[in-house]
Amino acid sequence: MSDEKQEPVGLTRGLTNYGDMDFARYLRLSMASAMGYSRELMKKPVIGIAATYSEFNNCHRLVPELVTAVKRGVLAAGGLPLEFPTISLGEVFLNPTSLFFRNLMAMDTEEMVRGQPMDAVVLVGGCDKTVPAQLMGAVSADVPAIQVVTGPMMTGRWRGERLGACTDCRRFWAKYRAGEIDQTTIEEVEENLATTAGTCAVMGTASTMASLAEGLGMMLPGTAAIPAVHADRIRAAEASGKAAMMLAAKKIRPSQIITEKSVENALRLLLAIGGSTNAIIHLTAIAGRAGIKIDLNRLNELSDTTPVLVDLKPTGPFYMEDLHVAGGIGAVLRELKPLLHLDALTVSGQTLGERLAQPAGYVDRNVVRTREEPLQPQGGLVALFGSLAPRGAILKRAAADPTLFEKEARAVVFSSLEDLAQRIDSPDLDATADDFLVLQNAGPLSPSGMPEAGYLPIPAKLARAGVKDMVRISDARMSGTAYGTIVLHVTPDAASGGPLALVRNGDRIRLSVQQRRIDLLVDEAELQRRRDAQAATAAEPPRGYARLYRREVLQADEGCDLDFLLARPNKP
Repeated sequence: MSDEKQEPVGLTRGLTNYGDMDFARYLRLSMASAMGYSRELMKKPVIGIAATYSEFNNCHRLVPELVTAVKRGVLAAGGLPLEFPTISLGEVFLNPTSLFFRNLMAMDTEEMVRGQPMDAVVLVGGCDKTVPAQLMGAVSADVPAIQVVTGPMMTGRWRGERLGACTDCRRFWAKYRAGEIDQTTIEEVEENLATTAGTCAVMGTASTMASLAEGLGMMLPGTAAIPAVHADRIRAAEASGKAAMMLAAKKIRPSQIITEKSVENALRLLLAIGGSTNAIIHLTAIAGRAGIKIDLNRLNELSDTTPVLVDLKPTGPFYMEDLHVAGGIGAVLRELKPLLHLDALTVSGQTLGERLAQPAGYVDRNVVRTREEPLQPQGGLVALFGSLAPRGAILKRAAADPTLFEKEARAVVFSSLEDLAQRIDSPDLDATADDFLVLQNAGPLSPSGMPEAGYLPIPAKLARAGVKDMVRISDARMSGTAYGTIVLHVTPDAASGGPLALVRNGDRIRLSVQQRRIDLLVDEAELQRRRDAQAATAAEPPRGYARLYRREVLQADEGCDLDFLLARPNKP
């Protein structure tokens, strides 16, 4: 008989420290008995279920139903499912922005997964910053984990037109600002944009991150695009509970799945689906928790060799429900197969290559194109560098006007979100369609915490004159549901003293997508004079998470994570 000590399983893992481990085990099982669990169940492997239901989060309305299905899968596979709550980030219900709280949710997830006795964890979430936060926490805790998403909304119908949040909400808001529709009409649209549970129906940030979770290998194959209200969504949750038991038994951890190869696969997928610019920040943060650096120069190399294959809004006419029936993310990955690292491991226990070797189902080529006949020959995103963005900026060229890609123009500067709100619709605003709109102090170190304010509205007087797009530049983010020629994530941001803070009205800026550059055409002597005259930065928040965030948050090129949470093997 072997004397080798077996690793604790289930409720006997990670005992509370009372100075007497036998007492701790006895006390824990005693308290577990109060929950009504049988002796037999208390000996089983424990699968934690990180549940993110909140009445401040419409995307997560059906999370309880998914949790119930996960529990069925765990029980059927012989485990004990234990649900626990974490922070939930409802995108439109948070102030100043959900990105500000993403790292707090990641910390909550990491510590609860690490601190409670579980052999594996199922992460249930969906809204924009929720999935990144859960994956960041899972990588850091490195307990076997699997992601389950809530799924996208179904589209609604209004006056014979199909509507889905939130690209259509921006389209109609632009019409309202331009005076093309009245107050009654915009109120009708408001009531028909979001008509079911689930995340936005387009390839916004939530859908992008669900797709990337599948591309990373952290979600069961074929489950990213299933609509929230579809019965397959419930079946996917049940299957994920069963898969979590397999991960626990085989001890397959996130650190074995999220690797340099799988991260590069996810970047390829992001470029091919024309995904959200937010995903660059989130994927950088997830990778950073594994000690993997995403280089924006490498992003450009991948973008040059990765075609856009998916024709979803905001860049095309289709919605996530169409992608689901068209073949899902599996159809996209099969087209990208020659470009992918096929030896990357997934939570199914298979490699990506083994998954893609299975028979392919029906693919609707109106929605998912072939590599031979892509929508665009190059990827949807491109990184820009230059004197205005020494550490990079991002442009979603798939959603932009190519006629604006090579342009030099005058800067019209807004010093803050408040300044933007006060002046953008003024009849006296000195701006033409040929100018560049520039927003400062909306980056990660600003009081606003890098909101989705990069989609600067077209000045009202220009919108009424029929202007649909202009070059807009900022250190802010843009919703994945938005569109336009918008340069984002300018790094370093203005609040940290980056070059963006030095731009003044009338300065000349040169944009060249072809050369991957964005430059402020002001001589160094003048810039130094402006630096010397710069006012002091905003005071540090007096307390709480805001103070911790302000002290530790990193720039966009490092994922806006907190510095002390990154994985740095050589860091003491």
